[in-house]
Amino acid sequence: MGLAALDQLRHKLNRLECRELAAYRIARQFSNLALCQVMVKIPKAKPDDTIAAKISRTLAERIVRGEFAPGERLRQDHIAEEFGASHVPVREAFRRLEAQGLAVSIPRRGVRVADFGLADVREVAEMRAALEVLALRNAIPNLTQAILDEAEAATHEGDDAQDVRRWEEANRRFHRLITAPCNMPRLMEAIDGLHAASARFLFSAWRAGWERRTDTDHRAIIDALRGERAEEAIRILHGHVQWIGRTAVRTPTGSTRDAFAIVG
Repeated sequence: MGLAALDQLRHKLNRLECRELAAYRIARQFSNLALCQVMVKIPKAKPDDTIAAKISRTLAERIVRGEFAPGERLRQDHIAEEFGASHVPVREAFRRLEAQGLAVSIPRRGVRVADFGLADVREVAEMRAALEVLALRNAIPNLTQAILDEAEAATHEGDDAQDVRRWEEANRRFHRLITAPCNMPRLMEAIDGLHAASARFLFSAWRAGWERRTDTDHRAIIDALRGERAEEAIRILHGHVQWIGRTAVRTPTGSTRDAFAIVG
């Protein structure tokens, strides 16, 4: 092969190597771009989100149980120190509590536990009446004797309760037993939220001085359901959950005020 032919062959090989190198570089660029796209599509979880959820959930439980009195200030520094968190997730937790109606932000007074009055209690009672009646109406075809036996046992536990917390647990269990078979999860989620609000009213009003009581409405509802008298059971339930009790509670200043709660 002559020198001219060798030079042509060498030139072709160089061009081929350059093309392969360019192709390799382009492939790497697209590979990196695809990797960046994947990284964008799957962002890393933010630790503050999880911390904020934990803080708001814990504070909400304390507010519902009456551990924080209406109007009591939620101190950001103390809460951040308790949970070993910065102020950022604490502020986010406060925003969540405000969205739930459990806290309010007052200019120059900070974030405080939301207060409530008779109008708030009546609102929750009327909502419970409407939604629990809807749930019971749809649950009745699915109620079994075993479920009614459990509901009756919950009624007895409520009658025997020595304090308001045990009574509330038994009462809530009774209502859930007869309504959950409606198989309507969104409806039950709404009802659970209303029961949490009812519990807050109850614990705020009856921190002490709870007296044992016999729930005749629960027994009448069970009797009507066992006798397949659906409309009678629905009518009793509708009135039962709107029964509002009143008691006098002492304020931090030493005075007394009327407190209201749903006791059905």
